Amino acid sequence: MSVSIHGWRSLAQVAACISFAFPVYAHHSARAIFDRSDPIEVTGTVTSVEWMNPHIWFFVDVKESGSDVVNWGFEMSSPNDLMRDGWNHNSLRMGDVITVVGSRARNGKPTASAQSVSRDGEELFTRREQSN
Repeated sequence: MSVSIHGWRSLAQVAACISFAFPVYAHHSARAIFDRSDPIEVTGTVTSVEWMNPHIWFFVDVKESGSDVVNWGFEMSSPNDLMRDGWNHNSLRMGDVITVVGSRARNGKPTASAQSVSRDGEELFTRREQSN
């Protein structure tokens, strides 16, 4: 069975259309999203942990002025990097009360890049210096 040039062209067009249908996740520069000159330190209760590539995220309910509770999101390294540092998907659990030091997001939302995480005074995580 032979395929004509028109058949290959049609096949290539279909393949291109299918490839554009899938989302593309580009890696980002942490410095472009998070401002190291605008640090934050919060203490709160872990509400969820998303242990997946390219970075894990965890969320913490933080009691702010008055009785307002704000759910902060914190980005960390990749699961692979964290596993090399001794972390696993059970290192943070829902309900844990933790203190997080990080760099705020430039967009003003309650998100940050976690620089350190501690629980009951024990340092659980300190970010290694990264080039991005």
